[in-house]
Amino acid sequence: MDSNFLYRTEILLGQNCVHYIQSHKVIIFGIGGVGSWCAESLVRSGIQHITLVDYDTVCPTNINRQAHATHSTVGQSKTDVMRRRLLDINPEAHIDVISREYSSDTSHEFSLGSYDIIVDAIDSFYNKMHLIQQATQTKAFFISSMGAARKLNPQDIRVGDFWDINYCFLARKLRKKLRKQPKLHRSFPCVYSVEQYESGNELIEESGTQKRVNGSIAHITALFGFFMAGKIMNHLSSTQNSKTL
Repeated sequence: MDSNFLYRTEILLGQNCVHYIQSHKVIIFGIGGVGSWCAESLVRSGIQHITLVDYDTVCPTNINRQAHATHSTVGQSKTDVMRRRLLDINPEAHIDVISREYSSDTSHEFSLGSYDIIVDAIDSFYNKMHLIQQATQTKAFFISSMGAARKLNPQDIRVGDFWDINYCFLARKLRKKLRKQPKLHRSFPCVYSVEQYESGNELIEESGTQKRVNGSIAHITALFGFFMAGKIMNHLSSTQNSKTL
C-alpha cells in the first residue's frame, strides 16, 4: 500500500506518533449517525485496529446522517457495510465486527478490558447506562456521546466531563439513574450540545424494548463523531508526547 495515505498526518503529528496511534485497539459501540463518522475519522487518522459493534441493518431513514448509509446499502448489516468502507480507506486496517446488541445480558461477550479505547455511541438509554458502568471499570480511555437529536446549531457542541455537563437532557437523566447505582470507577469525557429544543426534551426510551424516534441531521451527528475522534486523537498524541519527554 502507498504510504502517502498518512503523509499529511505524519507531517502534523510525526512518524513516531502515527506508529503509536496505529498500535492501539478501539471498540466502537453503535455504528449510526455518530459512531459511523467517528470510525471513519479514526481510520483516516491512522487507527488500524477497530471493532465495530451494532446489531442493526441500514434502512432508508439512515441515509440522511450515517456515513455508510446509501440506497445501495439499504438492508445490509451496518457493521459489514462500515467494515468494507473502512478497508477501502485503509486496506491494511484490522476491522472486526460484532453484529450483536450490547446489553446487560450480552456484555460479558465483549472483553472490554482488551481495548485501549472504548467509544459509546449507543442510542438505547439502558444499554448506554450499562456500558458506562462497565467501561469506567477498565483502564481504557472511554468517551461517550450524549444526545445529538433535535439539534441544529454546530456552535453549541461541547466536550466536557460527564458529571459537569449542563443543558443536556440525556446526561441529566443518566446521572439521575447512575447516582442510584454503585459509584462509577472514574469520570469520563462526553460530547454533548447545549442547544435547547423549543418543543421539549428529546424522546428517550423508558424500557429496554421501546424505541423512540427523534429528528436528527447529518452535520450534527457527524460533528459529534468528529469531536469524539478529535478527543481520542488528542489523547493519543499527548500521551505519546509525554512518553518521549
